Amino acid sequence: MVSGLVAFRGRLHDARTATAVGRWLGVAILVCFVTGVISHLLQEPPAWLLGRLPTRPVWGYRLTQGLHVAAGIAAVPLLLAKLWTVYPRLFQKPPVRSVRHALERLSVAVLVAAALLELFLGLLNIAQWYVWPFSFRQVHWALAWVLVGALLLHLAVQAPRITAHWRRDRTDPDGPDRRALLLGVAAATGAVTLVTAGQTLPLLRPLNLLAPRHPDHGSQGLPVNRTAAAARVTPEVLRNWRLEVAGPRPYTLTLAELGGMPQHRSDLPITCVEGWSADARWDGVRLSELLERAGAPPGAAVRVVSLQRGGAFRTSVVGPRHARDPLTLLALRVNGEVLNPDHGYPARIISANRPGVLQTKWVTRLEVLA
Repeated sequence: MVSGLVAFRGRLHDARTATAVGRWLGVAILVCFVTGVISHLLQEPPAWLLGRLPTRPVWGYRLTQGLHVAAGIAAVPLLLAKLWTVYPRLFQKPPVRSVRHALERLSVAVLVAAALLELFLGLLNIAQWYVWPFSFRQVHWALAWVLVGALLLHLAVQAPRITAHWRRDRTDPDGPDRRALLLGVAAATGAVTLVTAGQTLPLLRPLNLLAPRHPDHGSQGLPVNRTAAAARVTPEVLRNWRLEVAGPRPYTLTLAELGGMPQHRSDLPITCVEGWSADARWDGVRLSELLERAGAPPGAAVRVVSLQRGGAFRTSVVGPRHARDPLTLLALRVNGEVLNPDHGYPARIISANRPGVLQTKWVTRLEVLA
């Protein structure tokens, strides 16, 4: 034992190194939290926000969710480096020396557990590997608040030490070794970001080596998250398909009648919560024209109902701004081809600046909402 710490304490397992790595990790967590809140509000907007959700820029959700996933992946090597710098302190004796020390250790325990679990669940989510019985979105959302709360408590407790080591000390004898360590951590973080961010940024597609999704791989030039088979949308279900539009003047359309209406084109990216996004050319009928035919009032939202049998997001609500946006389509074609079943045949919603889970496939009913 040396000064209450076990003997394996190295020269760089100190507060200065922990502070340097912690600054980068803090930025990554902040980006993840802010963009995660944006994603949550877009997926499950409260009533007061539904009519205010922006439709521009059309690539807004691509940017925020891409940053969310990229920052989460970058946080993995940063968190491991941070834990490496401080792990000898976990073996201090005595374990608790005062009330302040107990509070510090409690905040560290909650912080480390929440951070590890949050990143672990996030990595499995982007790989679409759901091995747990609970809802990922709800647990991920709750853990984010636990993580941020624990981080704020930790920063408050450690504020004097962080302040003392925030700036570079030119007299530090371990300075060269510390800079070499930080350079290695930065290189590892940059490398893992470059080889995964291509699932969001087209310019980085050639480097997209380790990302779980390749946006260029898939039928009709797009990846598929939920297939028709997984949604239990069978050929028998589609055989007598009709589009029902419920409003002040309700009506029903066959696919031929829908195809006979004025067709419009929207060049829009589709972005999923897993972080991947892809550009596509969509053709179909403007949602606003379908609503006008049903006598929908100007400020009306619309509930979209899918043929999907059960599961999350079988329905979605398109807010007034998106419903009236000329880019929002009930799409019948993608990239010049009729939608195939996995992409939502015979019709799906496509709109700007919305999560992919809300671009409802296999649409069978539109309900005008006051």
